[in-house]
Amino acid sequence: MVKRIVILGSTGSIGRQTIDVIKRNRNAFDVVGLSAHKNIGLLEEQIRELNPIVVAISNERAAENLRARIERKIEILVGEGGIQELAAMPEGDLVVNALVGSIGLDPTISALKAGKTLALANKESMVVGGEIVTKLAARGETQIIPIDSEHNAIFQCLQGEDVKDVVRIILTGSGGPFRGCKLEDLKDVTVEEALAHPRWKMGPKISIDSATLMNKGLETIEAHFLFGIDYNAIEVIIHPQSIIHSMVEFRDGSIKAHLGQTDMRIPIQYALSHPKRLPSPLPSLDFSEIKELTFEKPDIINFPCLKYALEAGKKGKTFPAVLNAVNEEAVNAFLNRKISFPAILHVIREVLDSHTPLEVRSIGVLKEAENWARQRAKSIIHELT
Repeated sequence: MVKRIVILGSTGSIGRQTIDVIKRNRNAFDVVGLSAHKNIGLLEEQIRELNPIVVAISNERAAENLRARIERKIEILVGEGGIQELAAMPEGDLVVNALVGSIGLDPTISALKAGKTLALANKESMVVGGEIVTKLAARGETQIIPIDSEHNAIFQCLQGEDVKDVVRIILTGSGGPFRGCKLEDLKDVTVEEALAHPRWKMGPKISIDSATLMNKGLETIEAHFLFGIDYNAIEVIIHPQSIIHSMVEFRDGSIKAHLGQTDMRIPIQYALSHPKRLPSPLPSLDFSEIKELTFEKPDIINFPCLKYALEAGKKGKTFPAVLNAVNEEAVNAFLNRKISFPAILHVIREVLDSHTPLEVRSIGVLKEAENWARQRAKSIIHELT
């Protein structure tokens, strides 16, 4: 049976790699919907190649531009509401949420409410709205299959297992481009240096999160909600070779590890094809060429964002939403060369310290907390520039 796929964020890094997987497996997948922000040139190419029946564009001017360029009849939805409508479209079986940032939360909810299988690359959906998303998924007959390499690895390790037997989840991370550096040595690093990830090809936001170790913190919160595991049973370990993508330890002392090539197309393909497996898009891992597999504890002294995230996750309430919002603002300011790399940490710490948490009773509460965090972060960033 051919799966009908909707890709949210089709022009981004994960979206493009998802399309590559689909093109290699035309007999297994059919793309029925695509969304983009404003990269109309690439979206137009994808429309001509994949022939979707609906597309959504968050930028209204870009939508008008696309209408003028596309000759064939196709429904074009506009704005955040359009993306949510696309996520719930009846013709879709599986929705790939590859959006970047908390903008991905509402489409996640729309897809789950519509009963779709959700292939989730938008970790902010779980970080910001984990309590709401997990309750919503549990009420329906939907399934969330994570795309992030670490969570996809854990998901695979848990197949056929009882989560009650899990005593520890071990999230691995490369350590980013500045592993081994002191914080005082990073005050003059450039955006280009911070984006130069040693192992993975990723978008700019997640690349900076990897450099600060915030990514591992966000992944810890995501793992907590995805798998129902207590924070104290989730451990982060630095594994520079990025061969082991994560591990799960069970109460009998057994540890399952997921190994593979350092390429996002492998977890993307598994998320699309689950429960089946398709031929790999990459050559097999050659163990004779792997000289060593090393592990070390994360350096939370010089890269305290991991600690900040763990604190926010354990405190709960609106702290994770505030953490995510201030991090997005601080990373964006760094990418736009407004603040230094260490200033990212300063902005995050200041906002978290001044936050009065609220109980998460609705999406509205989360948005209120996010808006407060963004305004507070912008004020601090303005003071620094």
